[in-house]
Amino acid sequence: MLSLLRHLSWPELRHHPWRNLAALLAVMLGVALAFSVQLINQSALGEFSSAVRAVNGEPDFELRGQRGGFDEGLYGRVATLAQVAIASPIVELDTYAFDAQGQRVPVHVVGIDALVAARLSPALMPRPNAELDTDADRFAVLAADSIFLNAQAQQQLGNPRRVRLQTSAGSVELQVRGSIAANGPALAVMDIAGAQATFGWLGRLSRIDVRLAPGADRSAVLQALALPDGVRAASPDEAAQRVSNVSRAYRVNLTVLALVALFTGAFLVFSILSLSVAKRQPQLALLGVLGLGGRERLQLVLAESALLGAVGSVLGLALGTALAALALRLLAGDLGGGYFPGVAPHLQFSALAAFAYGGLGVLAALVGGWIPARAAQQLAPAQALKGLGTQQGRAARWPGPALLAAGVVLALLPPIAEIPLAAYLSVACLLLGGIACVPVGVAALLSLLKPSTRPLALLAIERARHQRNTATIAVAGVVASLSLAVALTVMVASFRDAVTQWLDTVLPADLYLRAAAGPGGNDVVTLPPQLLQRAAAVDGVLRVESQRVSVVHLDPQRPGVVLIARPLSQPEKELPLVGELLPLPAGERAAYVSEAMVSLYGAAPGTRLVMPLPDGRRVTLFVRGVWRDYARQHGAVTLHAADYQQLTGDTKVNDMALWLGAGTDLGSVQTALRAAAAASGLDGSLLEFASPGEIRAVSLRIFDRSFAVTYWLQAVAIAIGLFGIAASFSAQVLARRKEFGLLAHLGLTRRQVLAVVSIEGAVWTAAGALLGLLLGLAVSVVLVKVVNPQSFHWTMDLLLPWGRLAALCLAVVAAGTVTAWLSARSAAGRQMALAVKEDW
Repeated sequence: MLSLLRHLSWPELRHHPWRNLAALLAVMLGVALAFSVQLINQSALGEFSSAVRAVNGEPDFELRGQRGGFDEGLYGRVATLAQVAIASPIVELDTYAFDAQGQRVPVHVVGIDALVAARLSPALMPRPNAELDTDADRFAVLAADSIFLNAQAQQQLGNPRRVRLQTSAGSVELQVRGSIAANGPALAVMDIAGAQATFGWLGRLSRIDVRLAPGADRSAVLQALALPDGVRAASPDEAAQRVSNVSRAYRVNLTVLALVALFTGAFLVFSILSLSVAKRQPQLALLGVLGLGGRERLQLVLAESALLGAVGSVLGLALGTALAALALRLLAGDLGGGYFPGVAPHLQFSALAAFAYGGLGVLAALVGGWIPARAAQQLAPAQALKGLGTQQGRAARWPGPALLAAGVVLALLPPIAEIPLAAYLSVACLLLGGIACVPVGVAALLSLLKPSTRPLALLAIERARHQRNTATIAVAGVVASLSLAVALTVMVASFRDAVTQWLDTVLPADLYLRAAAGPGGNDVVTLPPQLLQRAAAVDGVLRVESQRVSVVHLDPQRPGVVLIARPLSQPEKELPLVGELLPLPAGERAAYVSEAMVSLYGAAPGTRLVMPLPDGRRVTLFVRGVWRDYARQHGAVTLHAADYQQLTGDTKVNDMALWLGAGTDLGSVQTALRAAAAASGLDGSLLEFASPGEIRAVSLRIFDRSFAVTYWLQAVAIAIGLFGIAASFSAQVLARRKEFGLLAHLGLTRRQVLAVVSIEGAVWTAAGALLGLLLGLAVSVVLVKVVNPQSFHWTMDLLLPWGRLAALCLAVVAAGTVTAWLSARSAAGRQMALAVKEDW
């Protein structure tokens, strides 16, 4: 085998390096994309888990409440319990710090009791620095105006000596007296009493870290504590596990999208090796006459496939590692998912993942080389030496329909661990089944054509009709690539149209303002209640509405649910509802939930939702309706503002929407609102303004950037399909030298022979384009109606952009026809008649 590879395969590779390089690149890109996604997410998750462990320490369990915290009286009961060795009270919240230029930097603030925290959370222990504070001593950690920063916070704030933090009552300036060892995002540590006083948390705690005495029973301790409503025992690594569980679907979706390149790469390997086997038919036939059996010829082509896959995989692993390192440096491991905010991970190489994805690359190449290898095995040496090609057996017809039926059944199955694995298998079965049905489909389509009265067209169509198994090689690539391109086109168009319509519904006002750039600061940076009245009095403002946004946890294993309180006089017009509203039973309060709440928590219309409030109390709400929300993947609940204020007493405001009179100058309104904020006790520079057009443009720009990879995959799929057509027709032309010679001997000119091949190419490519369009539409239904809801918990209407789809099909047909013509030029030379001279 090594001798055959050296004397037969190596010369072929050396004489046609670019053709083999194309297949090599396809395998390399597929492996590189999939492996880089794995490394990026693995590194980011590892770094995030490390940062969480540094902040949470190593207790046996934590007592946690909602974001609003719980009564610190519980700490006295926990600390005095005999079975508790250490109890460490913690206050933690998210806010903003300001650097020397006044720019905001998100910071996570943790208040600790330094006298007890050292044994549980050593990474949080303050380390006074005499260079930053000449009066630094061991009691500096207890000062209310002291703050200690980790390395990331020091870097982002420019190594300050004093730092200004935003609180709910304004900003406060604190003295930086040292550092902490905790890694990860920007983090600041204060004395717990100072944190409570600074941020208005007097009498409240965020959590209590508990380490039990040796031999103590956890369940007995929790039973003795009789935890109040809203407080629960949590494991220290709960946050890391929650992010891992939630980001799993995101990681799988990215990986599957990357493996599409491997799928198309397998077809390119198939086309390249089919051409290679066709070109080497005389050599393989001669070896067969000399004693090289069909099994050895099969092994030879498979060995070539494996070597191609192995080299491509090794290069792909190297490229994937480089891409992952670059992405971690530029994108900080986020990749647009938003699951690892503030984390700047270092690359963590995985040998196991490298072996797995390298094996996938080799497997893809072997799958692509199987049919050419079988063709080499079934080669009839005597006929091949005479240029008569290979007798092809009749392929079984049942695999195609069976795979299509399996695809339909799999599409109806629910997700597994919230991942649409069955739907992905459905897409794979539909693609493979559609490709397996190509011969039958081509025969059915060609049977609709009436016999032509023109000799050249009659010759081309009848040959295409009777040699439909041969068409599988050429048409399969068209069907595979075009179906993927059609499915991605329909999915992206449907999603973009749905997002555009949704934005039109949720952005009815003329101007929007908010007090914080993200949910992390919603509880600290809020709009003063009196600003609402002052804004309504600004010239040009006709109407003002506000909303309160907070986050509560319904399930410890999932991210928080966004709780939105806003005026709802006409919910059917003010919310992008899915379905009808139910009447509200007397004496109950209404909740309007997003689609994710139905998928994740079963909050269907007509059910009662037990909803925790930010202060830990629970209320029962009647679900009146479901609304579409493309901004919050993990669930949102909307309440009437009056109900929320009655339940919580919270009058804070995060966002405001303003309707303006005709001709009102936006700049003057913004200036007046900043002045009104300053008069209400809020720094006007914290206000962020945006018009509906700006929000829409930013949202769609983010959408297009997120789906840029799908556009690239569309181009790759079409390019591979066209290259497959070229390789397939080239292989067939080489195998049909005797046929062309006979046609020339019968009087057909070179131009007429080229016309016959071009018509065949047009017929086969048109049949493939139609089959690919139908198959792509079927796959797009699965992507839009099954994969999308199961992955992201929102729905959308199927939009078919017929103009783009028609242009795509016509471009493929035209390119296929031209490709067939170009492939036939080399064989249809002036000496075609000499190809049959040995038969004279």
